[in-house]
Amino acid sequence: MAQFSYTILNKAGKETKGKIDADSREDAISLLKSEGNTVVSVNEVSTLNKDINIQIGGKITSRQIGMFCRQFRSIIGAGVSIVSALEMLAEQTENKTLKNAIFNVHDQVETGMTLSEAMNAQKVFPSILVHMVAAGEASGSLETSFERMATHFEKDAKLKGMVKKAMIYPLVLLCVAITVMIVMLVVVIPSYSEMFAEMDADLPGITRAMMAGSDFIISKWYMILLVIVAIVVLFRLYKSTPSGSRVIAGIVLKIPVFGTLVVKSSCSRFSRTLSTLIAAGMNLVDSLNITAKAVGNVLYQDEIESFAVSVQQGIPLSQLLKRSDLFPPMITHMAGIGEETGDIEEMLTNAANYYDEEVETTTAQAMALIEPLIIIVMALMVVLLIGSIYTPMMSLYDNIQ
Repeated sequence: MAQFSYTILNKAGKETKGKIDADSREDAISLLKSEGNTVVSVNEVSTLNKDINIQIGGKITSRQIGMFCRQFRSIIGAGVSIVSALEMLAEQTENKTLKNAIFNVHDQVETGMTLSEAMNAQKVFPSILVHMVAAGEASGSLETSFERMATHFEKDAKLKGMVKKAMIYPLVLLCVAITVMIVMLVVVIPSYSEMFAEMDADLPGITRAMMAGSDFIISKWYMILLVIVAIVVLFRLYKSTPSGSRVIAGIVLKIPVFGTLVVKSSCSRFSRTLSTLIAAGMNLVDSLNITAKAVGNVLYQDEIESFAVSVQQGIPLSQLLKRSDLFPPMITHMAGIGEETGDIEEMLTNAANYYDEEVETTTAQAMALIEPLIIIVMALMVVLLIGSIYTPMMSLYDNIQ
C-alpha cells in the first residue's frame, strides 16, 4: 500500500490538502470521490518528499502533543465545537507539521469524518492518541480521553527530558575535553616544537609522542575527519538494520548506570501506556500491540509484541512478565495483584509512578557520578600536556646549572 498526497474540493467547495493510503492512484481517487469530494490532484508521496516534509516541518514532540491535548480538552470543555476548537488550535500552533495536520483534521471533520478517523489519516498523531479519541467518541467521554492523553504525554515528555539530560551532559563534557586536547596539540605544542628542536637534546618519550600527535593532526586532519564521518555513517547504517538495532539496544542495556536508566524509563512508559489504554476500555491484546510501539526500545518492543500473542492464547500477563529478563520483579508483582483484584490499570499506574521517581533518582545519581569522573579525565589530560612541555625544559635548566 502506498501513500498519496491529494488536493480536493470538499462538499462545501473549500480546498483541502492531505494524505491518504491506497493500493494505487486510481483507488485513492475513487476513495476521495466516494466521500463526495471533487479531486483536483493526487500524487504518490515518495521517500524524498516524506523526508523533506519532516525536515521542514520539524519533529512533533511529546510535549507538543501533550499541550495540544490539554488545550483541546479545555476548549471543548468550554462548550466550543470540535471544528472551531481545531481551527483555533491550528492557528496558534507553531510547529508547522502539527499545524498542517490540525488544519487537515479540521477540514476532514468538517466534511463528516469522525475526529479519530481524521487524526488517523494524518499519520503524525501517535496511535495511542488516535485509539483513545476513538474510545472517547464511542463512550461519549471525549473530554476525559483528552485529559488522560494530556497527562500521559506530559509525563512522557518529562521522562524523556530526564533521560536525555543524563545522556547528553557527559557527552558535552567529553566534547569539551576533546576540544581542549585538540587546541593544545594544534596551537600550544607547535609553538614549542622549534625551541625543542634547537635544544638538540634527547626529549622524553611523552614529549616526542605529543609532538608526533600534533604533527599528525595538523598534516592529516582530513584523514581523521573522513574516518570520523565514516564511523558515524556506518554506525547509523548498522543501527537502521533490524539486527543492528537489536544488538545496539542490547549493548545500551548493559552500560552501567545508563542501562539501568533505560530499563526504568522503558518500564515506566510500558506501565503508563498500557494502563491508559486499558482504562479507556481497550482489550489487553490491542493495548499491548499499541504499547509495544510506544516504549522506545526495540528489545522491549519485540518482547511486548510477543506478550500480545501469548495473552491471546490465554496466558496471564503477570506470568509473561515473570518469564521475561527485561522486566523487574516490581512490574510482575503489580501486574499480578492487578489481575487478582481486577484493577490492573490502577496497579500499572502505581508502577509507572514508582518508576518515574526511580528515573529521577537514577538521573541524579548518574550526574553526580559522571561529573567528577569527567573533570578528573580533563585534569589528567591537561597535566599530561603540560608535563610534556615542561619536562624537557626542566631537564635543560638542570643541565645549565
